[in-house]
Amino acid sequence: MNLKSFTKILAFIFAGLIISCCTEQSQPPPTPTSLTSSTAQPDADLNDEQFSLAHQQLVEQAIAVQNIQNEDVIRAFSAVLRHQFVPPEYLDVAYEDHPLPIGYGQTISQPSLVAHMTEILELKPGQKVLEIGTGSGYQAAILAELGFVDVYTIEIVPELAENASILLRSLGYSNVTVKQADGFFGWEEYAPFDAIIVTAAPDHLPPPLVEQLAEDGRLVIPIGPPGWYQTLWKFHKQDNELIGYNMGGVGFVPFTGEGVQSDAQDQTP
Repeated sequence: MNLKSFTKILAFIFAGLIISCCTEQSQPPPTPTSLTSSTAQPDADLNDEQFSLAHQQLVEQAIAVQNIQNEDVIRAFSAVLRHQFVPPEYLDVAYEDHPLPIGYGQTISQPSLVAHMTEILELKPGQKVLEIGTGSGYQAAILAELGFVDVYTIEIVPELAENASILLRSLGYSNVTVKQADGFFGWEEYAPFDAIIVTAAPDHLPPPLVEQLAEDGRLVIPIGPPGWYQTLWKFHKQDNELIGYNMGGVGFVPFTGEGVQSDAQDQTP
């Protein structure tokens, strides 16, 4: 079966797959707020210690809510300070377990869900991971903080891509490479990837991402119609075929770009 045929019947072939649960992620409405150059770097006057208690409480809550077991994920999640990745007007709620607007109709994801998605990637030392949807750079920072993977991340909004690149470099994450592009097409130059994580929701599985996933690789992606809750899927590639696992209901901003729109039109009967 070719990839295009596979994606057409995706909704049907996983009816009997393993089902588990993850916390649903509420989705706030888009706002005109944007990260500016002044917020694309850590504020020298900002005392990280004032957030330490809230940060620790969030870490403990996320571990409990998602039953996080992987010690490397817990360590990385604990090391990344979320307030460095949110606009200044949201600093007072930076450590609440829900998404926050970062401008351009995008959000920084719910922290507990970020930890959960990182864990189910099952990353191992020396692997390459591709993230689709850099946003403010929070998920990329947690992946990089693992310390044993190379992270490639794509953001379609030019301003967000630039700001995230500046911030991640300033925080010392030399193992992250940022690209401004349509993530639907992946990053063929560095493929294949041992793991791919998508932080926006298309209404179907992008074939280029399947093609760029290495044998025995994992792909974690929310799939569903825009404006509604979607399903978080974990795919495992074995013998050039995908085995899918329904990980429960989530809510993400929609996947945007010409790639997903044109591919959806091609699949219309």
